[in-house]
Amino acid sequence: MMDEAYRILPTIVNPTDLHRLSDKELQELAVEVRQAILDKVSVTGGHFSSNLGTVELTVAMYAAYNIPPDKVVWDTGHQAYPHKLLTGRLPRFDTLRKHKGISGFLRREEHELDVFGAGHAGTAVSAALGFAVARDQLGTDERVIAVAGDASIASGMSWEALNHVGELQTDLTIVLNDNRMSIAPNVGALKNYLSKLRSRPWLQRAARKAKTAIEKMPNPVTKVAAGLRHGITHYLAPDETGTIFEEMGLEYIGPVDGHDLPLLLEVFRNVRQLGGPVFVHAITVKGKGYDVAEDDATKWHGVIPFDLEKCEMVKSAGPVTYTQVFGETAMECAEADPKMVAITAAMPDGTGLVGFSKKFPERYYDTGIAEQHAVTFAAGLAAGGIKPFCAIYSTFLQRGFDQVLHDVAIQNLPVRFFMDRAGLVGDDGATHHGAFDLSYLTFIPNMIVMAPRDTTELREMTLFMAGYDRGPTAVRYPRGSSDERLPESRTPIRLGVAETLLNFTGKGEKVALIAIGSMVGPAHEAAQTLMADGLDVALINARFAKPIDEKTILEIAGECTAILTLEENSLPGGFGQQVQTLLNKQGWKGRLDLIALPDHFVEHGTQPILRAEVGLDAPAIIARAKALVQQPR
Repeated sequence: MMDEAYRILPTIVNPTDLHRLSDKELQELAVEVRQAILDKVSVTGGHFSSNLGTVELTVAMYAAYNIPPDKVVWDTGHQAYPHKLLTGRLPRFDTLRKHKGISGFLRREEHELDVFGAGHAGTAVSAALGFAVARDQLGTDERVIAVAGDASIASGMSWEALNHVGELQTDLTIVLNDNRMSIAPNVGALKNYLSKLRSRPWLQRAARKAKTAIEKMPNPVTKVAAGLRHGITHYLAPDETGTIFEEMGLEYIGPVDGHDLPLLLEVFRNVRQLGGPVFVHAITVKGKGYDVAEDDATKWHGVIPFDLEKCEMVKSAGPVTYTQVFGETAMECAEADPKMVAITAAMPDGTGLVGFSKKFPERYYDTGIAEQHAVTFAAGLAAGGIKPFCAIYSTFLQRGFDQVLHDVAIQNLPVRFFMDRAGLVGDDGATHHGAFDLSYLTFIPNMIVMAPRDTTELREMTLFMAGYDRGPTAVRYPRGSSDERLPESRTPIRLGVAETLLNFTGKGEKVALIAIGSMVGPAHEAAQTLMADGLDVALINARFAKPIDEKTILEIAGECTAILTLEENSLPGGFGQQVQTLLNKQGWKGRLDLIALPDHFVEHGTQPILRAEVGLDAPAIIARAKALVQQPR
């Protein structure tokens, strides 16, 4: 379907455009939004099943509220493609997640109605409460809505925010997009009727008057009457899910069918008139409207371009990935040691632990979107005599930084951290790049930090970590597969010892490349060209970011007057600055260049495009090396 084939969607530039549509036309618009997601994401790839599940929810909210000035704060971007389509971005949707195109997440820089950036889950309620209190402070009257998924609402930060919402009692609507289950039998005609009734302002005013009257009654009458009031309101919403939110001070409405547009329209039109905090519980189906995605929402959560008619995603076999190698080696370690367990924070597929979870279900723990808990849980396991393998994306481990420092490192507990998606991850952009882990881990005492040059070395490092019990260890590795052109000669992994891949030959001006992790491949490629151009090049695979191999670095520095360090990490606090500190301390007088990620957030795009853009590919290394040797000593 071409854009011209949509009748209503191309006319929607702002959500207020929905106000001119009849309810019947809103139904048609919802069909077009779902079709646009099918048409566009099947070509571009992206998050798929979760966005199919929020179509009616988004149409209903945007038809019921005045946006702007009303504000909707989304939790992550996994469910916000309908939001993008209803804010005039249909003409640019073909550029989704492409370099210089629209983001797969929410970015304040991209659109004025992306009111709060969302890449990491669990932030919506906190941010929305901030907007609501800012409104109260400024004396304006816009409505604020937070939309959270069932996984993100379970995070610790969401519950901290809900507790604060209950205390402040300001006007705020929280919508729970609950897509873990299909529509349960109790979300039927009677339940929908009661939810509509319960959302009506006159009933809420009556309930509040009753509550005020009850609170003025003397004890023990107050307790009896309060219980009566609680019982009456829950007769109108008998699902026990709402009890906890009611007790926290929120008015609970639901659960409602998140795909029944007429119902949602009435509920949201009523809720918009209510004062105080309101919690709307909507049950949705991931992949709604596309059968294979409904049947396997996990597989179709994030997709590569696929055949919409054949319902097929065809992934090229390609070389083995770092993620696969970690998963296989983790199972190998578990076979050898019954004390070994694996932990992930809601990313079993992304961290390669699906096979482990099936083979060792009693030794596999998924904490959900709760990285802080995952880290301290691992610390407790380690203190109790178990060997935890804690697999968390580099960008998400940032959320558990204090726990790494306080609960793991200070107590010197042998927790083993496996940080997938280190460096530039590609299409997910700035919120998901693992740009800072070498910096935020290497300054922590007791930490051992490694990075492999290829998948074979990741396996060796994983086995090394399995046998290291003297304190915490961490290994960071990139998304995708490794450079197959690197030399296959190997030396064993020894604590703090680097590997020399190329030695000086004595022919030409000497320049040393000291690279770590994913930068060893580009450095090796650059070295071949530099040697062909007459330079004498040594290449060191650092392996360890902490402790660095001072002996090897000083030996190589003693043979040359030009050194480049290379890392796919932020420069401040990274590997290169450790080398610089060592050389300065020894009084080395040569020329040094530190190649690292730039001091700005890198946008989305494929990994090769981004590495070229920020100067981390072989041509950039060659240019930097030649410029360095031409500098005066």
